[in-house]
Amino acid sequence: MRRLFLLFLILLATTSYSQKKKKDTLPKPKWKINGRFAFIFNQSSFSNWASGGENTVAGNMNLNYDFNYKKKHINWDTRIITGYGLSHISEKGYRKTDDRFELNTLLGVKTTTYWFFSFLGNFRTQYTNGYNYKKEPKLLVSEFLSPAYLTLGPGMLWKKSDNLNMNIAPATARYTFVNDFFSGQFGVEDGRNTAFSLGFNFSGYYKFSLMQNIEMENVFTMYSDYLANVGNVDVDYQTNIRFKVNKHIKMQMTFHTIIDDNSSSKIQFRQLFGLGVNYNFHEKVTY
Repeated sequence: MRRLFLLFLILLATTSYSQKKKKDTLPKPKWKINGRFAFIFNQSSFSNWASGGENTVAGNMNLNYDFNYKKKHINWDTRIITGYGLSHISEKGYRKTDDRFELNTLLGVKTTTYWFFSFLGNFRTQYTNGYNYKKEPKLLVSEFLSPAYLTLGPGMLWKKSDNLNMNIAPATARYTFVNDFFSGQFGVEDGRNTAFSLGFNFSGYYKFSLMQNIEMENVFTMYSDYLANVGNVDVDYQTNIRFKVNKHIKMQMTFHTIIDDNSSSKIQFRQLFGLGVNYNFHEKVTY
């Protein structure tokens, strides 16, 4: 009996060692690519409803692309975030509910286990005209590439994993672009089409599971300009909570807050809630 037990322990130890060795020798992926499409639909209808109400139909489309490259001491993460949404309100017509294009890229060269010398790049704008419907007549407040923002700067990246990282860039340049119609707005001097600022940029990303089939994603950016309004901080914070029903159907809640005195004197807030279809149309891992 003792011999059988001893033999069992030897076999168990040998098997565990072989599995561990096999796992350790697996090559690490060089490229990881993930493209995701999501469509969220909302609708409300009223007929002879005593308390009143307006018929509405709304839809939001989101297309996200992630490119992650890792080789030896190099880490390069690129993300494209794009979305567009419309709602139709009875007797009022169409209203834009979402309009966004953003490209983020972050190149890092490893110095220690979790720290990297980094260089960040960010570009964001919108696709179509935006209006303030509280004004009569409606007031044009944005157009394609007006405004548009380009941010570049060196810094230090702390990256624990693909789901947890932060980047500190103390000398970040930001360019703001507008057309002639918006000259004098968004921090651009009257008669000019561009504005330059140099400041401190801090960005972070954290995604985790709240519980089974529920994940929370946090994206945070903070910027302070050294050249004007020292001490004034621009903040862009977005939280996405996703409830997984199955592989292709998810319920999503989005809370997006922007504090930027150059675009608005008030705190900007956007909230989205809906059930939608999610589809990973491009998944690729290259070793």
